[in-house]
Amino acid sequence: MTEQKQHGAKRAIQATEKGFEHIVFSARWLLAPFYLGMVVALGVLLVKFAQELWHVVAPEDSLNASGVVLAVLSLIDLSLIANLLIIVIFAGYENFISKIDIAKNHPDRPTWMGKVDYGGLKMKVIGSLVAISSIELLKDFIESASGEEPANLKWRIYIHLVFLASGVLFALMDYISAKREVLETEHHIENSSAA
Repeated sequence: MTEQKQHGAKRAIQATEKGFEHIVFSARWLLAPFYLGMVVALGVLLVKFAQELWHVVAPEDSLNASGVVLAVLSLIDLSLIANLLIIVIFAGYENFISKIDIAKNHPDRPTWMGKVDYGGLKMKVIGSLVAISSIELLKDFIESASGEEPANLKWRIYIHLVFLASGVLFALMDYISAKREVLETEHHIENSSAA
């Protein structure tokens, strides 16, 4: 009887553990509304892009060369942010929620889709932030060349340098981590062959 009670208690613990693990694993779906929200944000960016493009195509007053360049840089800025959103949506969804099966054999499937892990996603995000920051700085320099003094230019330069330094540090950390994994794998193979 005691052995049956122990066996029953063990099964109850295993069932509780399995149920808990099912809840924890299913919790990943709580992230889905975040990615859906980013899809909505992508639509908002499209509307803003169309507005900015309209200002370039049909300006209310004549744009000079620097005005056109600033408008085009704004369009580039918006497209970089939209690209960043797509990368985060696809990579985040596939890494944390579920594989996107509908795109598995699609001819337009991006080559990086399904291959960007969390470390790669961090590098793509910081790279995009550096590119966006560079464009914002370029816009400020063009404005300052035309006689307008942009506000907080010094702080924007500092922030850009912080993004650059962060990118270099992230890359260095990923390099060290990858190097350590290679060394551990080689050490494991040496130990396996010696045994």
